[in-house]
Amino acid sequence: MAWGQDFLQGFVGFNGLKDYSHASKTFLQNGYENTPRQKFLFHVYFTINRAVPALQNAFPNADTATIGLMVKTAQLPSYQMSVDTLNQYNRKRLAQTKIEYQPCVFEFHDDGSDLIRNMWYNYFQYYYKDPSQAYDNVTNQNGQMAAVIGTPAGFNYNARDIYNPSQVVNDWGYIGESYSSGVPLSGAGNTKPPFFRDIRIYGMNQHKFAEYILINPMITDWTHDTYDYSQSSGIMSHKMTVRYETVKYYTGAIGKARPDTNVVGFADPAYYDSVPSSLARPGSTQTVLGQGGLLDAGIGIVEDLASGGVAGLIGATQKAATAYNTFKNVNLKSVVNAEVNQAVNSTIRGALPGIIRGASSSPLNSPLGIPTQPVTNGSGGIFFPTPPVSTRSTNFNPSLSGGT
Repeated sequence: MAWGQDFLQGFVGFNGLKDYSHASKTFLQNGYENTPRQKFLFHVYFTINRAVPALQNAFPNADTATIGLMVKTAQLPSYQMSVDTLNQYNRKRLAQTKIEYQPCVFEFHDDGSDLIRNMWYNYFQYYYKDPSQAYDNVTNQNGQMAAVIGTPAGFNYNARDIYNPSQVVNDWGYIGESYSSGVPLSGAGNTKPPFFRDIRIYGMNQHKFAEYILINPMITDWTHDTYDYSQSSGIMSHKMTVRYETVKYYTGAIGKARPDTNVVGFADPAYYDSVPSSLARPGSTQTVLGQGGLLDAGIGIVEDLASGGVAGLIGATQKAATAYNTFKNVNLKSVVNAEVNQAVNSTIRGALPGIIRGASSSPLNSPLGIPTQPVTNGSGGIFFPTPPVSTRSTNFNPSLSGGT
């Protein structure tokens, strides 16, 4: 009877615990292509218009790259389309009329070096005359881009001069003129260059980036934080709201040797640690094919010996000793079997469906010999192209941010 019950149970199904693989099939296949991006993996770069000589002095290349590191939150662009509802003999018809680019909000750390505060003050002074007036017999230096002609030091804001026959200073508010010439906006060549050429927001995932470029942004709101004795664990910040003229979309690989080539300002060695972990040293981990494993150690030894010299001999000896200490009490056969099984399973689950899809979309391998046209983005970037490096003017000094 027990044997019959066991046979029947095995025939119709096993009442045990088993997990389904819906999530892994959805998010892990084809190199994690459907995995959602994480909110904290992003980078921002502010392209300050260095065609203006005063801005070159106010913002060296190093400071320009550092501004993006002070960003706490970056809101991606949003759009609102105007759609009118029309009547066609009482049938409702929709007609689009225009698109509105909605503002984006950025929040910065209120850093101790006043980098963000100085950026705002320079922007404030670039477009408006109010901050250029001196006060309290103190020379105006914070954010000062150049000498202000005709403005006396120590202008008295507290003076009661409403009924005076003449004013000492009459230059207030927005500066509608070219900074270099001081000529009002009345002809070609006298327009005021924008302070920001663009703002670039990069979302990163699986060694790739998704880029949003806000073209010709202008600040519409700037808010400093609030000091509060009750916030013992709070930190200060600044908030900036910008409007922009349009948005460009790009995507591509971050790159390992020079990440700053595509993701501008990213992996600056002044702030990013590029020294490999001790676990990544050849021969330091108990793996054969993985990073820092036995294969890496063997390749490293051969390369060191081929380089010649005392340094190469010492490097090869060091790698060999590290691999010996790592694998001296390890069953190498079991490690190889485990890695081979894992590689086979990963290939079957992940890579094979992508290969099949790629083959089915090829004109030579399409079903029934009918050529098919791929509709996905693909490596060529049909929808979101990878920007050509030679045509991207970022005014960024690669020598200051050569990540490895």
